[in-house]
Amino acid sequence: MPRVPTNPPPPPSPSMASTIKAYALPVILFAAAMFYQLFVIPNAFPPSHYDVLQIDRYSSIDKVKEAYNNLESKWNSDEEVSDVHEFLKIRYAYELLTNPLWKRDYDLFGIDEQLHIIEDANKRYAGKRISQLDFPLLNAPFSESIDHSTKVISASDFQSIFPDSKLWLIQLYSSGSNRCAEFSKSWNKIASLLDAFANTGMVELGEKEVSIYFADKRSTGKPFFRNGIPSLFAIPPGCRTAKCFRRFDGELTIDKVTNWFATTVLGFPQINYYTKESFVPNFFGKTSHHKVKVILFSKTGERASPLMRQVAKDYWAYASFAFILWREEESSYWMGAFGVESAPAIVFLKDPGVKPVVHHGSVNDSLFLSMMENNKEQELPQLRSETSMELGCDPRGYSRAGYDTTIWYCAIALGRPSMELNRLRETICRVQETLSKQSEVDASSENQSLAPVVDALKRKRLTFAWLDSEKQKDYCKFYLGEGASEGTCGQRKGMTDIARLLVIRYLRNNSAVDTRTQEMSKWKSLLVQDIIDDTDQAGQFVAGYKGTADDSEISQWLASIIKDGDSRDLPFFTLRTPKLVPDDTEPIWSKTAQQIPLKNIMQRILGAVGGLSVYLDDPRIGPFLLLAALISLGTIWLRRSQQAPPSQSKQPSSMEPPSRDEKKSRPTDRVRRRSGKNVPPSMTDSEPPNAFQMPLSDSESD
Repeated sequence: MPRVPTNPPPPPSPSMASTIKAYALPVILFAAAMFYQLFVIPNAFPPSHYDVLQIDRYSSIDKVKEAYNNLESKWNSDEEVSDVHEFLKIRYAYELLTNPLWKRDYDLFGIDEQLHIIEDANKRYAGKRISQLDFPLLNAPFSESIDHSTKVISASDFQSIFPDSKLWLIQLYSSGSNRCAEFSKSWNKIASLLDAFANTGMVELGEKEVSIYFADKRSTGKPFFRNGIPSLFAIPPGCRTAKCFRRFDGELTIDKVTNWFATTVLGFPQINYYTKESFVPNFFGKTSHHKVKVILFSKTGERASPLMRQVAKDYWAYASFAFILWREEESSYWMGAFGVESAPAIVFLKDPGVKPVVHHGSVNDSLFLSMMENNKEQELPQLRSETSMELGCDPRGYSRAGYDTTIWYCAIALGRPSMELNRLRETICRVQETLSKQSEVDASSENQSLAPVVDALKRKRLTFAWLDSEKQKDYCKFYLGEGASEGTCGQRKGMTDIARLLVIRYLRNNSAVDTRTQEMSKWKSLLVQDIIDDTDQAGQFVAGYKGTADDSEISQWLASIIKDGDSRDLPFFTLRTPKLVPDDTEPIWSKTAQQIPLKNIMQRILGAVGGLSVYLDDPRIGPFLLLAALISLGTIWLRRSQQAPPSQSKQPSSMEPPSRDEKKSRPTDRVRRRSGKNVPPSMTDSEPPNAFQMPLSDSESD
C-alpha cells in the first residue's frame, strides 16, 4: 500500500483570556491617556475670570471695567429674569480684577482666596433679582492690618540671605490678602519664639522677581503656592538653590509652625504629654535609670518652646523630659507623688528616696538653663562604661583626686533594678550626705573614728556609685564570686533579689607598671600588645559589707576599710577586669517622650504624595501615556508574532510517558536515523517523488 504522508495540525489559536492578559498594559495606558485628556486636563484649566468677562487674559483694568459695563447694560435691557448665578460670577470677576493687588496676585500666581464667596452668595440670594443684590461682594483688608515689625526683604537684600550662616524663616505675603492680615499677629509671636535660632523675614509679592524665585514651581515652570498665602519656608545654612528650601504645608498656627521648625528644620526632640495612667509605664518604664527625670506641668497644654527643646537635646545624656497636663481633679495625686501644688511647675526627680526638686511658677530661659545645670546629675551616679573613668572606678584609669594619687576607693551598690536596690541606694545617699556635711565642719568636733572616710571623701579619694548588676553580669561576678553572685548578678531566676555593697581599693604603682610594660613591649606580637592594653594598670582589693542597713554602721565600716587600706603595705598585682557593657544606644528620636510622632511621618508621606499633584495639570502627560501605550502595543504584538509554534513531534513526548516497547525501540531508531544520513534516497524510508507501485502477478499474489 502506498504511504500517505501526514501533515502536522495547525497550532492552536491563543485563547481570549491569554490575549487580554498580554495586551492589558497597552489598554490600561490608553485608557489612562484618554481619561487624562478628557477629564483631568479640563478640570485643571477651568475658565478664568477673564473668560467670564469675555476678554483676553491679562487685560488691563480699563478693559475689565469696559467689559463689565457692556455685560451689565445688556442684562439691564433684558426684560426676562436674569440668571443671578451668572451675574454673581461676573460681578466677582469684576471686583477681583479691578483691584490692583488682587489682579497682580491672580495674574502672577493664580491666587484667588475669596472664591468661596460665590457659593455663599448663591445660597444667600437664591430666588432674588439682580436689583436686590448687595455690593461689593469682596472686602479688601486695611493697609495697616499687616505688621511689618520683622525684616521686609526686597530685591536688594536677596544676595545677603544665602551666604548667611544662620537659618532663615521667610513668609511670602500679599498686602491685599485677608489671610495674611489675620496671620500677622501669629507671625510676630513665631518670630519672637525663634529669634534665638533663625532670622525671620517677609517678602511681599510686589517684589516680583524675588517672590517668583521663592515660590513653588509647577512642572511647566509656572510659580504657584501649594496652600495659598501666606507661604512659609526655611532656608538652611549654606543653601543656595530653591531645591533645598523646606516648605511648611500645615495649618498656620503658632503651635504648628514652631513645632515644624523645631522638629524638621532644627532637629530638636519633642517632649510628649503623658496622662496619669500612662506616666509610669510609658515614661518611667522606658527611660534610662541613670537619667534625671524632668517633669513639666502645664495648664494650657501648649508644646515646649524651641529653647526648651534645645535644652532637652543638649542634656539628652543626663535627663529625660515629660509634660503633664494639669487637671484639678488630679491635683491630690501629683501633690502626694512629687509635692506639686499647682501649675505651671517643674520637677527634677533624682535618686530613689531623694526629695524631688520642685519649682512653682513660670521660668524664663536663663532660669531654666540654670536649673538644668544645677540638677542634671543624680546624687548617686551610676557606674557605666561611659562614666567609669570619670568616677575613678576603673583599674585602667586614675583617681578623681589626681594622677599622682596612688590609693583610692570606690564604694559600689550592686543589684538588679528592684526595690532592694532602691533601698540600698537611698541608704548610700544618706551616708554620702552625712559624710559630706561632716567634711564641711571642723573634724576635731566630730567623731574621730570617721576621720579616714571623711577625709577620703573630701579629697575625692572615695567615690560612691551604683551598678546595674543585671546588665553588668560579668563585672558583678568578677568582684562577688560565683557563690555570692547567685541572687545579685545576671538575669533574675527567682523571686529573691539581693542588693550588696562593696568597696574596691585601687593601688597604682607606676614604676611597676612602667617596668612591666617595657619588658612586654619588646615583643612585636600584636597579640601581646593587646594583652598589655587590656591589663589593669592598678591593683585591686575588694571588701564586701555584711552588716545591717544602718547608716552609722556603714559609715564606721567604710572608715575602717579606708584606714586599713591606707596603713597596710599590700602587695601589688594586676588582673584583667571585665569591661563594662556599653549602654544600649538610645537615639534621640527612638525612646521615651522624644519619639517622632506618627502624624509627623504621615505629614511627610502626604507631602510626597502632594508633590505629585504638581504634574496633574501638565498637558504633556496625556501624549506621553498615549505614546507609551502605542509602543507597548507594538512591542507585544511583534514578540507574539515571532514566537514559533511547538512542533508535532514534541507534543506527545511532553504529554504522555513512553511505553516499555517504545523505550526498547529507541536505540534502533537512533541508529537508523544516524545511518540514513549518507545513503541514497532509494534505501531510505522516504518515498522518492517519481516512485510508483508495481502491479503484482497472479503467482506472486497467491
